Amino acid sequence: MYLVDMNFTDMSRITPELTERHKKYLAGQYESGLLMFGGRKVPRTGGILVSAHPTKESLIEVLESDPFVASGAVSYVVTEFIPVMASEQYAGIVA
Repeated sequence: MYLVDMNFTDMSRITPELTERHKKYLAGQYESGLLMFGGRKVPRTGGILVSAHPTKESLIEVLESDPFVASGAVSYVVTEFIPVMASEQYAGIVA
């Protein structure tokens, strides 16, 4: 699994139109089942995604095509992790 920490790098590029394109793009990625969940940081300095992509490279391909990233408005850091503990409702994701 991967944790993606997205950070706004150029707030002047974060327009309502770009935000809508970003949301539509991610909605399509969620349909694949490989993006598990995500949301805004508080305070709103970017967002967090959790991914089940099979490789870091395949996730990076998705991230690089995200309108936020492609526009230069957002940078990201990908951290791979192996879930080893979970509550009962999430036990299926533990390795």
